[in-house]
Amino acid sequence: MSMAVGGTGGPKSDINMTPMIDVLLVLIIIFMVITPLTPKGLEALVPQPPPPNQPPNTSDVRTVVIVIDKDHKYAINQDPVAEADLGTKLTDIFKTRAEKIAFVKGDDNVRFADVARAIDIMRASGIDSVGLITAKMESGG
Repeated sequence: MSMAVGGTGGPKSDINMTPMIDVLLVLIIIFMVITPLTPKGLEALVPQPPPPNQPPNTSDVRTVVIVIDKDHKYAINQDPVAEADLGTKLTDIFKTRAEKIAFVKGDDNVRFADVARAIDIMRASGIDSVGLITAKMESGG
């Protein structure tokens, strides 16, 4: 049996792995905790088109659709409304409803900023879920 007793080999340049492994484990735990908290994105609610060979159902008066036409004019279910009055009208419509869902339909020539402004007004007036309607969905395709 032999035993090395000091000074003959000089300084050692080996990496001490224990602190490096500790740091890696802490980083893994941090990433595992942060990952579920990352924002997912906009959750879109889309109305379902009618089945083929069946006309669209226009009898549902509970559905609220805000339409933005090419002249940047707003309408709630075909009733014209000024942009300044949009929030108060929506608040009046939804104050007695338990299900606060509305849809936005923008013309093809309308900028997305105008649609986003309408969505902001809708969210500020207490609407929980905002859906988007496209021309393709409206035609049933």
